[in-house]
Amino acid sequence: MDLFSIIPVILGLSLFETISSIDNAVINADVLATMSQKARKWFLVWGLLFAVFIVRGFLPWLIVWATNPNLGFIGSLTATFSQDPRIIAAIETSAPILLIGGGIFLIFIFFHWLFLEEKHFGLIGEKFIFSQGIWFYAVVSIILAIIVWESIHINPLFAFGAVVGSTAFFITHGFKQNAEKAELNLMKKGNMSDISKILYLEVIDTTFSIDGVIGAFAFTLSVPLIILGNGLGAFIVREFTIRNIDTIKKYVYLKNGAMYSVFFLGFIMILDGLGLTIPHWLSPAVTFLVIGYFFWKSMRHRRNVAEG
Repeated sequence: MDLFSIIPVILGLSLFETISSIDNAVINADVLATMSQKARKWFLVWGLLFAVFIVRGFLPWLIVWATNPNLGFIGSLTATFSQDPRIIAAIETSAPILLIGGGIFLIFIFFHWLFLEEKHFGLIGEKFIFSQGIWFYAVVSIILAIIVWESIHINPLFAFGAVVGSTAFFITHGFKQNAEKAELNLMKKGNMSDISKILYLEVIDTTFSIDGVIGAFAFTLSVPLIILGNGLGAFIVREFTIRNIDTIKKYVYLKNGAMYSVFFLGFIMILDGLGLTIPHWLSPAVTFLVIGYFFWKSMRHRRNVAEG
């Protein structure tokens, strides 16, 4: 990848990470409001380092290593910049497993939001689909069956990747539900120490960051670029948490933009995994267009509310 390919990828990663982490920022802001100034500063400084280097750095590195164990731990970090034909071949062989699994994970997230989660209805049909929430499990099961059937004829490991992606969705979804319940209990009791709250926020951040980490592979398989792009997004989210969280809440369709981006990125990952050539610019372009549309829609809604 040349510089003109790298810059859109980093910007796209940052935007996707920022928008997909809005829910996390809201939770952080609510909990931080109950903490001392010293504890807030500690979380916003050292917690950022943990979020960038441990969560958004180590996790994608671990995923690439798990799908390419022959590269070694260090080789998995630098593989995408290597000119060694053996390393290039190893990445090309294992990439479809990761892409198909990640694509299924993201598409399941989108349909869960579309069918089951409370939302501001931004497009025609969303309200009707939400009223048919019971069909979520049928829809994702059919999608999984189709992808597994198509994949197994190409390579059985691709089908296994799809199953792993669906498994990862249900595991992380369970963690998220528990995290949301824990937040409610925390806000009700209000008797936890600042240290306990910081640890809680780090766990929450790790749980909510998985979507962004998996989605990052739709942009690139390069771990250093993922660290850079997602790290920049994590920094922006922290800034929103400190200064502008109430303003961000007024842009009511940003969550819609994040979820439709998740869908398109998941679709791109699956097509890429199944062998269709996807240009580097497509994922960043789709992300900017989709989120840009819903940002404009949010601005128009905010203006209409202000005008009465």
